[in-house]
Amino acid sequence: MRIDIITVVPGLLEGPFSHSILKRAEDKGLAKVKVHDLRDYGIGKQRQVDDYAFGGGAGMVMMVEPLAKCIETLKSQREYDEIIYMTPDGKTLDQQMANSLSLKGNLMILCGHYKGVDERIRQKYITQEISIGDFVLSGGELAAAVLADAVIRLIPGVLNDETSALTDSFQDGLLAPPIYTRPAEYDGMKVPEILLSGHNEKIANWRFEESVRRTKERRPDLLEGRDF
Repeated sequence: MRIDIITVVPGLLEGPFSHSILKRAEDKGLAKVKVHDLRDYGIGKQRQVDDYAFGGGAGMVMMVEPLAKCIETLKSQREYDEIIYMTPDGKTLDQQMANSLSLKGNLMILCGHYKGVDERIRQKYITQEISIGDFVLSGGELAAAVLADAVIRLIPGVLNDETSALTDSFQDGLLAPPIYTRPAEYDGMKVPEILLSGHNEKIANWRFEESVRRTKERRPDLLEGRDF
């Protein structure tokens, strides 16, 4: 997979892709993330990428010309399965969306900034608009990093144990069950005996029951229309 990210603040994305799972994915040749500075396509000596909004109001708007030039340049180099705009009014990111995007080959992500992008860019180029929640960030960079992490970790071979991603919360519409490691007892608190039994079927049943219980307690909305 290749992910191209367009931003006016490329420095914000240096850290997330230089460490941990995302770095290992690139080292293994399984994924590549390329960050593009929109100011390289800016207008004039000042490399302008934003201007005042028509109709007035506070805040600046990312201009059509630099964005279109950057997007067209990238499109001339490869075909993209999706061109994604990170925006609070997009569809909320969930595990099913991450699963679907992990099957793609080439993704382009546009990070909004200031008051957002000129609407004509959204109309002409964007194929998906994604939000990471009902709140506003200073820009789409951190949201793009969240999306990239959620997607890349699902690519086969990225995680050391490929079954790990399949047992994450939300993969089956439930929250993950409680997990434990050594020691078996700490400060009077013991690991459930079933997890020490070595009986795989009983352990699987316990984990499922605990997932349902935890989901009922913390996210009952996930169980609407489902009968356990």
